[in-house]
Amino acid sequence: MIEPKKAPDGMPQLSRGKHRSPKTGACFMEFASFLAGEPWSDSPQCTDPMLAHLARSVNDQLSDARRDELAPDIPRVVGLRGDHRVLAPVVALRAAANALPIVAAGRQQALAVALLSLPRLVPPDLVPALRDDVDRALASAPQATAWAARHLRTHPVREKDLRKGTAAVTVQLATVGILEACVDDPESHLIALLRDALADVEDVLSTPDTPAPVVAPRREPVPA
Repeated sequence: MIEPKKAPDGMPQLSRGKHRSPKTGACFMEFASFLAGEPWSDSPQCTDPMLAHLARSVNDQLSDARRDELAPDIPRVVGLRGDHRVLAPVVALRAAANALPIVAAGRQQALAVALLSLPRLVPPDLVPALRDDVDRALASAPQATAWAARHLRTHPVREKDLRKGTAAVTVQLATVGILEACVDDPESHLIALLRDALADVEDVLSTPDTPAPVVAPRREPVPA
């Protein structure tokens, strides 16, 4: 097993948004580009683009008082890159599964649609723990799940549409929804989301001979 890289001392404090150089600060993914020895960027080649999107979103949603709690996790993203056709829906499913039970009702319907449609893009033997969390999340919001099931029966989502933008929109909707949720300490939920997503991607990449994604039959929606 490859030992994770450690963050060096003396790096800038994590802050929101893009930065031209380390002299003006660093976000989570800019710090990762430095650790990977890549050009300074918030979209380094060392990390799957959807995981990087989630990391940037969590970084930017957190307050200055809490953001540095992410620093120990930055080395984990270095090298987490594989088949984006698999990793993108995995990251989006994690975001939606963590968010659905706690976000406002207005956001739950869209997240439930994602949770019912995206699993068909992930090979069935991968990340069983995530699939269990998806099922629990859907069960926690029965009204949103029933609405999403009805919606998908009349407006089925095509694979190319799922791949084109659904994952990225789901990640953004989930992170903003968690921050605005009426729960104690939403920032801790955001930090937990990023760490759960890192664990999911590590799980996928550590699976020997990870199969290429094959579109499975569409998941049967929960009856209304």
